Amino acid sequence: MTIKIKFLPDNITTEAEAGEPILEVASRAGVFIPTGCLMGSCHACEVEIGPEGEEDIICACISAVPAGEKELIINVYSDPVW
Repeated sequence: MTIKIKFLPDNITTEAEAGEPILEVASRAGVFIPTGCLMGSCHACEVEIGPEGEEDIICACISAVPAGEKELIINVYSDPVW
């Protein structure tokens, strides 16, 4: 099942399959998500995922597009420390 992915704040939309790594989906769409360790320990790749008001913060480097969604919003914010 194809899922519509919308990356904020740039309003870039693409499609992905459930289970695809979020970093790969972002890269394919031309969205840069900063990374550090690629193991979820440094939290450089944290993004907010989910509907507005119900977002969860996840590490994109170790996360995949969840199943059961028709549309997914991923807010990529940058930490000036990184």
